[in-house]
Amino acid sequence: MKTSVFLGTVAAATLMAGAGMADTLADVKARGELNCGVNTGLVGFAAPDANGNWTGFDVDICKAVAAAVLGDPAKVKYVPTTGQTRFTALSSGEVDLLARNSTWTFSRDTDLKLDFIGVNYYDGQGFMVRKDLGVTSAKELDGATVCIQTGTTTELNLADYFKANNMTYQPVNIDSNAEGEQQYMAGACDAYTTDASGLAATRAAFADPENHIILPEIISKEPLGPAVRHGDNNWGDIVRWTLYALVAAEEYGITSKNIEELAKSSQNPEVQRLLGVTDDLGAMIGLDKDWAKRAILASGNYGEIFAANIGEQTPIGLARGLNAQWTQGGLMYAMPFR
Repeated sequence: MKTSVFLGTVAAATLMAGAGMADTLADVKARGELNCGVNTGLVGFAAPDANGNWTGFDVDICKAVAAAVLGDPAKVKYVPTTGQTRFTALSSGEVDLLARNSTWTFSRDTDLKLDFIGVNYYDGQGFMVRKDLGVTSAKELDGATVCIQTGTTTELNLADYFKANNMTYQPVNIDSNAEGEQQYMAGACDAYTTDASGLAATRAAFADPENHIILPEIISKEPLGPAVRHGDNNWGDIVRWTLYALVAAEEYGITSKNIEELAKSSQNPEVQRLLGVTDDLGAMIGLDKDWAKRAILASGNYGEIFAANIGEQTPIGLARGLNAQWTQGGLMYAMPFR
């Protein structure tokens, strides 16, 4: 009952916000800054350094949109949000865009009136435990205490998984990844559960990552992606096609280093349209012809962004897997630019 009331309240707030904020593009241009909702701190995805400079996989989505719309990837105000506050921040208008490792689900798309503009990371829920616990499978966690973030899809997934396997558990509720790390390291829970990418990022920040293992079971599908408010279709198109521009750039071999050269020399019609050499696609969404070029220059194409923040050569060490290009056996692909 409480969940239904909460979802209904947020949905109502969304409708009121949508009525007063029908043109996010105009608001962002007038403000001269993109308000982007991000994680409170998840290494590799969104985290500030000691000087308050934000970096990460999701942060680079914010930068790309700012570059496309405002001409400058630095014109972003990063708004930290928790699992419980993120959707309210978006629906109320506090943020223009939510780029915070959030799962695209039926209820969020419909009841919360959010528009997920695409998937930027295909994930799944997993478990992390201390190596000395002696556990090698999630099916050995019967009776365990489990740290879990409230306001996330992981709550229901966890309950479903344990019920399906005739096991019991004791939840230890947390509000943020930082609190989860603290509780887990303090021994308040036997296992920590969240998206597998988040577990890898959390473990990478430990002083002794080798003493913690991520169990092999993936118990859910978690398609993560940026979200905007329902009803402002043009703004949704801008964010959606900015993401597609990054993905398409990787497919066509466009990088932050060779983009200027390819803009002059490529004979590929798709590349020419994407980079604004032919056809003014930007005019269709209220931007200029170089919007996608600036988005790619901000932090690189999708592959460059992945490799720099969470790839196999980083402490997080994630393989591309399902997030490889469709031409490489993955699920990542962009809609055609034509």
